[in-house]
Amino acid sequence: MALPGPHRALVVTVVHHPQDSRIRHREIAALLEAGWQVTYLAPFVGHDLPVPQATPALTCVDLPRAAGRTRLAAARAARAAVRRLAPEHDIVLVHDPELLAATAGLGVDHLVWDVHEDPAGALAVKDWLPAPLRRPVAAGWRRAERLVERHRPLLLAEHAYADRFSGRHAVVPNAVVVPATVPPAGGARLVHVGNLTTARGSEVMVEAARLAHAGSDGAITLEVVGPARDEASRAAMERGVAAGHVLWRGFLPAAEAMATIDGALAGLSLLRDLPNYRGSMPTKVVEYLAHGVPAITTPLPLAEEIIVEANAGAIVPFDDAEATAASALRLWRDPAEAAAMGLRGRDLVRGRYDWAKGGAAFVAELTRIAGERSPRR
Repeated sequence: MALPGPHRALVVTVVHHPQDSRIRHREIAALLEAGWQVTYLAPFVGHDLPVPQATPALTCVDLPRAAGRTRLAAARAARAAVRRLAPEHDIVLVHDPELLAATAGLGVDHLVWDVHEDPAGALAVKDWLPAPLRRPVAAGWRRAERLVERHRPLLLAEHAYADRFSGRHAVVPNAVVVPATVPPAGGARLVHVGNLTTARGSEVMVEAARLAHAGSDGAITLEVVGPARDEASRAAMERGVAAGHVLWRGFLPAAEAMATIDGALAGLSLLRDLPNYRGSMPTKVVEYLAHGVPAITTPLPLAEEIIVEANAGAIVPFDDAEATAASALRLWRDPAEAAAMGLRGRDLVRGRYDWAKGGAAFVAELTRIAGERSPRR
C-alpha cells in the first residue's frame, strides 16, 4: 500500500557517536538521498556536539548518552521519545541492543534492529559489568536475541552474524564510501582512524610507532584520529605525543577523518582476539583500502581474508608491537610496493564493499518493511 507523502524514518542511538559512519554518513545519508524524511535521536550533547539545526528532511533530537553504568536515564529518555514519535514514522531503526529492552511493550511493530556487533561477545571487554556476571549475562542475551528475532525485522552488518539467528535476515555490510580519486600510498605516516581502547590495540600501536620511529631515524610517525574511551588509551596517546612519534587529533567529523588517510604509508587495525571481533570485518581496514592505503592488521578472520586475497597489506600477531613496526618499516623502505598494495586493495573494495551499491539495498529493505508494517498505511 502506498504511504501518504515521503517515507519517514526515526533513527535512534544512545550509545554510538552521533557522527557514527554507518549510522549518520551511510544509512541516514542514503535515506535522505532517496527522498525520505529522517528524525535522528542521538546523544549530541553527551559527545560535546551541538544539536544540528533542523532542515526540511532531517530533524535531530538530543538524548542522554549511555556509557558504562550510567544507562538508565538514556533508556528512559529513548523510551519516552519513541513512544511519542513512532506513530508518525514508517520505520523506527534502533542501533543499540539496550533500546530493544527500553522500547519493549510499546507496541512498535515497525521497529527494526540494526545489528552492528555481537553484544554477547562484547561483554568480555565491558569493565562496567562485574566479571562473574559476564558469562551468565551473555547466555541470557543469546536467548533474548532469539526472542527479539520472532517479533522484529533485523538488519545484519555482517554475513557471519546470520549464524546467531534461525531465520533469514537482510545483510547490510559495513561498506564504505569509495573516493573517486586518491593519492598514492607512501611517505612515512602511519594512520589510525577510530575509537581508542585497549581492546582495539591503542597501547600496542603507540609502542609500534615508537619502534618504527626509531628504526627509521625519526621519519615514521603515527597520526591518530579518534577519542580515547579508556584511561589506558588516553595515557598511551599522551606518552606518544610527548615523545614526538604520535600526532593525536582526537575526534574529527567523518569527512575530515577520512581525508587524513589519503597518501599515508599504512593504516593500523590492531584489534585483539576477542569474541566480539572474530565474526566482524573491521570497518577501518576497508576504509584504509578504499583510500588506496595498505592495512596492517591483526589476524581476525575477515580482515586477514581480505588482506591476503588482495595482497594489500600485512598480517601481524595480536599484541605484537615489534611485528607491527617491522611491517611498517618494510613498507617505508619500498614505497612502490606500498602504493601497489593500496591500489590492489582499493580495486577489491570498489567491487565488494562500495556503499554506492549497499546504500540502495538498504533503502530498498526499509521501504519493503515500511510497506508491511508502517502505522501510516
